[in-house]
Amino acid sequence: MSDDGPGRDGTDDWEEELAEWDEEVSEWEAGDGGSDGDGDGTAAGDDPGPDRDPVDDDPDLEPESSGRVPKVVSAGHINWDVTIHVERLPEPDGETRIDLLEQSGGGSAANVAVGLVGLGGQSVVFGSVGGDESGALALRELASAGVDPGQVLVDADAPTSVKYAIVDGSGELLMLANDGANESFTAAELDRNTLAAADHLHLTGQQPETAAALATAAGEAGTTRSFDPGRRVGDREFEAALHAADVLFLNAPEADAIADATDIDPWEPDDRVVAIKLGEEGATVRTPHGDVSHPGFDVDAVDTVGAGDAFAAGFLGAALRDPEITGGGFSHDPRDYQVPLLVANACGGIAAETVTARADLSWERVRSVMGESPESDLLIEIRV
Repeated sequence: MSDDGPGRDGTDDWEEELAEWDEEVSEWEAGDGGSDGDGDGTAAGDDPGPDRDPVDDDPDLEPESSGRVPKVVSAGHINWDVTIHVERLPEPDGETRIDLLEQSGGGSAANVAVGLVGLGGQSVVFGSVGGDESGALALRELASAGVDPGQVLVDADAPTSVKYAIVDGSGELLMLANDGANESFTAAELDRNTLAAADHLHLTGQQPETAAALATAAGEAGTTRSFDPGRRVGDREFEAALHAADVLFLNAPEADAIADATDIDPWEPDDRVVAIKLGEEGATVRTPHGDVSHPGFDVDAVDTVGAGDAFAAGFLGAALRDPEITGGGFSHDPRDYQVPLLVANACGGIAAETVTARADLSWERVRSVMGESPESDLLIEIRV
């Protein structure tokens, strides 16, 4: 990868651009508008051309272009989470003291939906809970966060999925979970009108047949699609949904598993955008025309559960507001993903500093994590 940064070709206007973007974020928070998706930016698959500056002269984000903010349907798991912090994990037949116990809503689909609302978007969640107290708590928390839970199926015959995350003093993690009702939602419950009214569909882990049906329906409605299949991607037949996605969110092992099991190479994609999370090394965005990478921000991590969901919320929360990125489908120019990648890494950092999987995202917190020069370690390689 080239070590040329955003200032090559004589372009040295990132600080000015970041200041303008900061001002625009303040306008979003005040409710002054969002993108209408009708810009004249690079359409998916377009060659960015060798003469375009690595950092655009105009701001990356144009919230004044419409009074509307992006509306996203997030589909997949809705859980109730119990996070337990201990000094050390117990040995078999052993016992350890609980230092901190927190309960909150969880599940990848729900986490992304809440994160997007925190960043000024509109969210509807497709999923299912049981007809029990945990399900009622999960739905109440979604509604109080500003997410529309009206499309959530309540399965009276199954318990809500409850996930127990046990975290020791060194950050080692032990997960315990029941499947419960979190995959009771199927294509039979699909509200096509809600999906057609959305700007974007974000899929998370769920039944492969349901993911494929949702992706197909979104494609028929002209809605862009992203997919974060999660750690079980190697064990489930997600190929149809993977092929349908405009954007994939993966970690490195998941990317390797997809490369081994399908004809998609996330590291060298030929027809989609892939955001690959690299843990302490940050993240990279791979496109057919090149890559943009960033090493992440220095945060005091206490719990990485939910960091990937926050990353996806940050990436989509920034990208879906920019008509240069999504005006004709997701752009394949890696230079368009500088701000979404920075926001995503900042949101992932916020989640890593949060005890539970449900991070409280806001533009104010994103700016605080970014600091003064977030672009300094961006690495860009363009392939033409």
